[in-house]
This record gives sequence, C-alpha cells and structure tokens, in this order.
Amino acid sequence: MSVIQRHNIKLAGIGPATMVFAHGFGCDQNMWRFVAPAFEGGYRTVLFDHVGAGGSDLSAYDPQKYASLDGYADDVVELCRALDVRGGVFVGHSVSTMIGVLASKKAPELFDALVMVCPSPRYIDDADYEGGFSEAQVHELLDFLDSNHMGWSHAMAPVIMGNPDHPELGEELTNSFCRTDPEIAKSFARTTFLSDNRADLAGVTARCLVIQCSEDVIAPRSVGVYVHSNLRNSELVLIDATGHCPNLSAPEATIAAMKAFL
Repeated sequence: MSVIQRHNIKLAGIGPATMVFAHGFGCDQNMWRFVAPAFEGGYRTVLFDHVGAGGSDLSAYDPQKYASLDGYADDVVELCRALDVRGGVFVGHSVSTMIGVLASKKAPELFDALVMVCPSPRYIDDADYEGGFSEAQVHELLDFLDSNHMGWSHAMAPVIMGNPDHPELGEELTNSFCRTDPEIAKSFARTTFLSDNRADLAGVTARCLVIQCSEDVIAPRSVGVYVHSNLRNSELVLIDATGHCPNLSAPEATIAAMKAFL
C-alpha cells in the first residue's frame, strides 16, 4: 500500500508552497474542514490521517513503532517526501504540534514554518513546569480509558471541547473518539499524555506560531507561554476561544491568526 493510501491523504489547492495539516488524539483530518479551505487559494493543502485514525490503514498500526511520537514523526517525514514537500508549512493540533517539531528536526528542509494550535510538550506538571495535570491525574485518566473506552469518550470529549453552549461540538468529538479502535486509542493516549518533548523545542529552526486559547483544560495558558519562550523564533497569539479545539469551535480566529503570521 502506498503512503498516500496508508494515510488517506487528500490534496487540494494550488500554490508554490505546501501546507500540511495534522490532527490530534482521537480525531482525524475532518477536524480541519473549517480551516484548510481558507488556504487553498495560495497553498497546496495536504490532509491526512495518522495510522490508526480515520480512514488510514489500520493494518499498518505497529504498537512498538507508535509507542513514541517519533514513530508518527517518521510517518510525516515519509509522506512529505513522497509528496515532494520542501519549505512548506506544518499545521499541527494538540499532540501533533510536537509530532511536527520532531519531523522538522528530522528533516529541516520540509518546513519553513510550524503552526502550533494548542501545543503541549508535556502534560504532567514538573518542578518548575505547569503542564496542567499531576502525574496521578494522568494515570487516573489513562486507567479510566483502559477500563471503559466508550465511557471515557462520552465523559471527556465535552470537557476537552470546552464549549457547553455548543453541545453539537462536544458530540462530534465524542463520536470521533468512539470511532477510534479502542486498543489504538489506549496506546495513542499513553504515547500522548506521557510524552515529554520540552528538550526538543530548542532545536527547531523553522519560525513558529503558537495559537493559545484563552481557556483550555488540556493545555493551559502557561503551557503556550512556555512553548513560545523556548522556541528560537516564534510568535504567541492568544485567541478569544475556549476549549482545546479552536479549529472546530473558533475557525475564523484560528484562520486569522494563521494568515497574519504567514
């Protein structure tokens, strides 16, 4: 199976540069449907599903490879080289922001710019770092997911979406979580919530945009500030949006921040 088929890659748009959109945990490329079309006039846009998500080839899922974010970053490098991406823009949401960081370090020629929507290099608090969760909270969250995938999805998705006035958004995220293969979801959750990529920020050469929501239970404002302050060349934009998925809940603000940066 080709890399195009394996990742369910969808191409659109025209332009000299390529913009690659990467979705977060429990999601798929559909999460970019309100944002990606805004850039099709000036960029070739690439939407794809991480292996194990959406319309990807589930048979390609290798628990050992994907026990680390490096496995996902290797996929990004492979698919970008297959599509002849050079000097492009990587747009990552949530955990995919760090996948983009790793991919850009493995192959610096791929991306001139990284757009990080609600990034977090580490979710667990540390001595001088506020990640948003204690270690006990993260393990409690993972144990809940291990024991009851559907219950976890119904309980957590609305909290993560953070827009109680728009319950349809929480419902969409719930359905996305529920569609994910339970074993793959459990594995990706561990890879995500136990990761620590703080040390990787220093080596990023691409210029970066950090988009931070005013309220985000998964990646609080302190995390966005940390990411910005530890990148060599970055801008931090705080948008008036709640929750962890502004690509769905506040696409206009997300698009505006991206266009101003680019």
